[in-house]
Amino acid sequence: MKLTRTNDLKAHALKIVCHGESAAGKTRLAATTGCLDETIIISAEAGLLSLRDVAATAIEVGSKADVLEAYAWITESDEARGIQWICVDSLSEIAEVLLADEKSKHADGRRAYGEMADIMTKLIRSFRDLPKHVYMSCKQERIAADMGRMLYAPSMPGNKLSQQVPYFFDEVFALRVYRDDDSQEVKRALQCHPDGSYTAKDRSGVLEMYEAPNLAAIKTKILGD
Repeated sequence: MKLTRTNDLKAHALKIVCHGESAAGKTRLAATTGCLDETIIISAEAGLLSLRDVAATAIEVGSKADVLEAYAWITESDEARGIQWICVDSLSEIAEVLLADEKSKHADGRRAYGEMADIMTKLIRSFRDLPKHVYMSCKQERIAADMGRMLYAPSMPGNKLSQQVPYFFDEVFALRVYRDDDSQEVKRALQCHPDGSYTAKDRSGVLEMYEAPNLAAIKTKILGD
């Protein structure tokens, strides 16, 4: 039996999921780690054009085999030893690819969704548990809540998986896009705490309600320099 003091516990690697509407800047957030030469982006989306002005290394995946190959490369290859950040863009797209594959195997749609959810759960945990900083993006969906209220949350194929996603991570951010009242400039912010309308959480307890969309700054604030 291992006893420990909770006030001695410290985070060593960040585990982040961020949800946002289309074109909010979720892919672009992967370029803010502050160490692009030590960052790998696993992309299941045709959205890497937004990173055309940065020298980031990406692995494009289009199947379960591609994702597993990327994971094996990260965990086993000498080339990947120096990687500090793993960015997966996006969980939603990977799940949709896996669901299409499972539907081709099973006539029963419920079984296809169940198999996809099981595979995705294992994949998320496998990447999350690596001794690296992990950032995963996710589509956003609007859910009808109580008393006519709408809740914005991570979107995945199947209700069960969508509901589980926030529980896998220490940090759940909603990438908000808004127009500044004074300058009329379009700006972005990471919502880090729930407000009844957006799913968010900060287990570190050090983040403000809204933070700048910068992973390096988030890392410094939670872990220190």
